Amino acid sequence: MQVGNARYLTENDLPDVLPVFPIAGVLLLPGGQLPLNIFEPRYLAMFDAAMAGNRLIGMIQPALNEGLTGDILPERPALCQVGCIGRITSLTETGDGRYITSLGGICRFRLLDEVNGTKPYRNFRIAPFITDLKAGPDEEAGVDRTGLLSAFRAYLDANKLEADWESVERASNVTLVNSLSMMSPFGPAEKQALLEAPDLKTRAETLIAITEIVLARTFGDADTRLQ
Repeated sequence: MQVGNARYLTENDLPDVLPVFPIAGVLLLPGGQLPLNIFEPRYLAMFDAAMAGNRLIGMIQPALNEGLTGDILPERPALCQVGCIGRITSLTETGDGRYITSLGGICRFRLLDEVNGTKPYRNFRIAPFITDLKAGPDEEAGVDRTGLLSAFRAYLDANKLEADWESVERASNVTLVNSLSMMSPFGPAEKQALLEAPDLKTRAETLIAITEIVLARTFGDADTRLQ
C-alpha cells in the first residue's frame, strides 16, 4: 500500500501505538482520501505531533450505543473496536487557528489497550489488519459492479442528484466501492458495518443492501426503484 510518499508493506512499517481521532459518522477506508477541518486544541496538538513524527492518525467512531453526533462528544468517549489508520498527505494552515488536512487510508486496525500519558489526546496500542496492505487484483473479481451502480443510480434519482458517470464508469471496483462507502450519507452504524466488512465483495454487498433499505424506508417499495 502506497499513501503519499510512503509505502506500507508489512507490520513493521506501522506503529504499535497510535493517536486516535474519534468522529461519529465519518469513515476512512484503505486507499481512500478523507478531508478534515481541525479546530479543537487537543486535535491540533495531535496533528502537530503526527506531522513531527510518522504522520499517522487513527480514525475511529465513538461506541455506537452512545448515540452521539460528530459535534457532541464527551471528553473520553467509549470507542468502537475497529478504525482505520490514515497518513496526513496534506495540511494547510488557515490563519485563524485551524488546519485543513487530508488523510490517506492505509489499513484498518483493532484497538487493544489505551496508553496513559500526558497528551491531551488519546493513544492506543493497536493490531493492524495486515491483509489490507496486500490487496491485489483478485479482490475486485467478486464485486457485483452492476448491482452497485444500479443501487447508486436509484439513490441519486430518488434524491434528484447528479453524478459524473464518465468518471464513475472509469473507476476500478476498489475505488468505486470504497469511495461510495465513504461518501454515503448513512449513519454511524451503517458506516461501521462498511468498515468492518471482511473484504471488498462483502463491503459492496453491504452497501447495496443498506442503500436498498434506505430507499424502501424513505420512498416505499416502488417496483421501478432498482433497475
